[in-house]
Amino acid sequence: MKTLAPGARIVVRDAEWLIKLTSRMSNDFLVVEVVGVSDFIKGRAAQFIKELEDDLEVLDPESTALVADNTSGYRDSLLFIEAHLRQTAPTGSDLYVGHKAAMDILPYQLDPAIKALSMPRQRLLIADSVGLGKTLEAGILVSELMRRGRAKRILVVTTKSMLTQFQKEFWMRFTIPLVRLDSVGIQRIRSRIPTNHNPFQYYDKAIVSVDTLKQDREYRTYIEEAYWDVIVIDEAHNVARRKRSSKASLRSKLASRLATRSDALIMLSATPHDGRPESFASLMNMLDPTAIANESDYTKDDIRDLYFRRFKKDVLEQLAKKFPERQVLAVEADASEQEERAFDVLDNLELVEIDAKASAGKLFKTTLLKAMLSSPMACLETVRNRIKRVSGKENERFSGDLLELEKLACALELINDKRFSKYQRLLQLIGKSDNGGFNWKGKDSTDRLVIFTERLATMRFLEENLKRDLKLKDNAIATLDGSMPDVDLMKVIEDFGNQKSPLRVIVATDVASEGINLHYLSHRLIHFDIPWSLMALQQRNGRIDRYGQESQPQIRYMLTRSVNERVDEAERIIRILVDKDEQAVKNIGDPSVFMGVFDIDEEVLVTSQAIEAIDSGETAESFDTRLQPDASGKDNTNDFFADLFGEVEVSEEPQAREKMQQMPSLFADDFTYTRVALNAVNEENPLQLKFIEEESLIEFTMPKELQRRFERLPKEILPASNEPLRLSGDKKRVMEELEETRKSEEDWSSLQYLWELHPVVNWINDRGLTLFGRHQAPVITLHELIAGEVVFVMLSVIPNRRGQPLINKWVSVIFQNGKFKQIEDFEETLQRTDLGKKDISNRMQPIDEKLLNLRGIAVAEAKKKMVKDRNDFENRINIELQEQYDRLNKLKSQHHQQLALRYADDTPLVNQRKSTEEIRIERIFDDYFKWVEDSMTTEPEPYIKIIAVLQGDGE
Repeated sequence: MKTLAPGARIVVRDAEWLIKLTSRMSNDFLVVEVVGVSDFIKGRAAQFIKELEDDLEVLDPESTALVADNTSGYRDSLLFIEAHLRQTAPTGSDLYVGHKAAMDILPYQLDPAIKALSMPRQRLLIADSVGLGKTLEAGILVSELMRRGRAKRILVVTTKSMLTQFQKEFWMRFTIPLVRLDSVGIQRIRSRIPTNHNPFQYYDKAIVSVDTLKQDREYRTYIEEAYWDVIVIDEAHNVARRKRSSKASLRSKLASRLATRSDALIMLSATPHDGRPESFASLMNMLDPTAIANESDYTKDDIRDLYFRRFKKDVLEQLAKKFPERQVLAVEADASEQEERAFDVLDNLELVEIDAKASAGKLFKTTLLKAMLSSPMACLETVRNRIKRVSGKENERFSGDLLELEKLACALELINDKRFSKYQRLLQLIGKSDNGGFNWKGKDSTDRLVIFTERLATMRFLEENLKRDLKLKDNAIATLDGSMPDVDLMKVIEDFGNQKSPLRVIVATDVASEGINLHYLSHRLIHFDIPWSLMALQQRNGRIDRYGQESQPQIRYMLTRSVNERVDEAERIIRILVDKDEQAVKNIGDPSVFMGVFDIDEEVLVTSQAIEAIDSGETAESFDTRLQPDASGKDNTNDFFADLFGEVEVSEEPQAREKMQQMPSLFADDFTYTRVALNAVNEENPLQLKFIEEESLIEFTMPKELQRRFERLPKEILPASNEPLRLSGDKKRVMEELEETRKSEEDWSSLQYLWELHPVVNWINDRGLTLFGRHQAPVITLHELIAGEVVFVMLSVIPNRRGQPLINKWVSVIFQNGKFKQIEDFEETLQRTDLGKKDISNRMQPIDEKLLNLRGIAVAEAKKKMVKDRNDFENRINIELQEQYDRLNKLKSQHHQQLALRYADDTPLVNQRKSTEEIRIERIFDDYFKWVEDSMTTEPEPYIKIIAVLQGDGE
């Protein structure tokens, strides 16, 4: 059988189809995705398995019928050629679409896509620091994969608080339509499909919460059984194996399984490890299970191509306009008389039994201090909970501790909002302009407040009292905490970014510190209590101090000063964390290097231990001295990760420009192409078309054929009932509209970005590919060609064994007076003929029969050129292929060596485990060898297709 490749026309079951994509199943069968060409199946999508179709036939290019085009200016011919050009997948690492997304892209944001596209397999961890735009960097890469036909099925796995935000960013900027499968969405699908069907096969592009999957075994099974072209795992540190457990968590197991269910895998995390090589290795093994033989001992060279990590300091020059430098101030409150009394009781607290077996940093007394530094209300709740727990146990044994706790509870109960000094200072900070105050009245809908606290009791107190004291309506203040259902959580986040929403203040626990955007209408953030972790501080601040923030971020840290020396020293120690965070932002990048434990809970433990050591002479100054980025003595993890992330290369404008390329086109832009194509549709099916040239705006009603395509896209992107679809090719206007949406009642913009990845453009491409009948190519007469000149425009493809194009060539086979003259690149033909750029007069000339005699020669010449190109390509790729084989064989040997060391004991149980591991290693490497071979080995025969024939004007 002749080569099957995207763009080929085939006959199956007595109907003609055009191949859109091909892919291999696990059993090596070839899946051919097609769109109908014949009249009764025109435009219909289908899939065939080559090995199961006895009558599948690839049409012979030499028998292509040459036909006349009777449309004015050869409109259908131009659309037919353009559709094929847009079907042609780029090869290489250059960028063709990602940089055109609806965003002000900075050069450094292109680097991950450029790196990934230069790799045989697009599997990459993007570990840029908080707020640098990892979601956008992922969107750029996914866009490029879509343009290459390698991202039909996409799955995004993220946290429940990020579902809507991620979905919006991917649609509004990249027109990637992810269907949100939250707890409600999954149930909705289940009601539509048969019970035994997989809901994750129903949609090609979906986004789901990792918690939804983790908590429901049935859904977890469904998603693990589906296969995807691209999987994006957001906040990937949540799926790494952390030091708190020697075993993989449920999240980690789920991610490891998903990693085997896609060709491309993109992971996103600002905190990709917990300080142990093993933790980072767990993510690297998901990307490439062959790369690391020993998770405790590997080098940068082993994984150099698997990750990307930059900090704000590394890209500061590029961020100057898009990332205003933040203003940070500490706001102090002097403890009230009642608070001082409670501090004294707490300081003198003796919990003999409760803290008898507590290790350093984990004293319950320290827990109480941490709660008290959040709020007396949080401390009182903690005390009461512990009294309740202890009261029922060995009363006599715990009687002394209970008396101590009751004494503290009595002192705490005397503190109300008026006697809570930090709260009163908060009101001054918000309402007054002196001493770094905000002079905030809550009237400006573009000036909203984010207040963070660790404690639920503090959160509840702030919500209730701020509502009263700031004279806020019920709907002007909201809370965010981890116990909220995903739908409620997303609603609050959406409302906070919507200018028409009455919401003005969010009081959040640290569930809101990871990933979500709160910067659209807010540049003021208050830490009502300061987390005892630098990583948590960084995450919190990143909610407003991030790419796209247009106002100067104003961050305030609230502290309580006490006359109690021990309590005050604890607050001074905590303030050191604030100073270190600022030092990291300006000079170092990663604040977690100061403590060197790279885990929020472990950082809290370090701070707790320092506070508990105050009685032993620990001070804020000594704590500061110990927190040095080059401190050693704990272990070698600092040096290990410093080496891993030390060298940072960031593209500047000139380098980025070199990688931005443009595929050849007959039309000035996407707007012009879409306008011409829709006018053609309008002649058959009135669309109520409206064009506004100066705004590159198109409005039209969707025909049923297009509506069917939108049925499996997110319902949010559909226009309102009886409203037209609105598309604009003006990137600036689309971005402005996105901003305007936040000022309206609408959650989603009604204006959609018109570019080559939009579903409407995909639809008109498919229509354009089928404008002429079975195995036909149009003939165009051009004044720019001399009399007797004939140009066969041909598409030549050499795919790999997986059906993906390795060589895509558009060539022009030129004849003069019936004799072969030369072959030139089609781009040269476009330049010398201005095809599509000038109006063409169509005189409806009949087809010259002599052209038919040239078809065979044209095909032979094109094939001859492609065979030469294939040989040149093979000579280059064989070197790379051998390098891959050598690398894999070396790695395989290392894996077996490590296995021998790990299972050195010669016992039946050890030998059984060793045998199981040997089988696993063999399977991993066999799969990878096969993938490399199938991906880098070309099919022997090129696929050739005659697209059109150009002939000189005889007059």
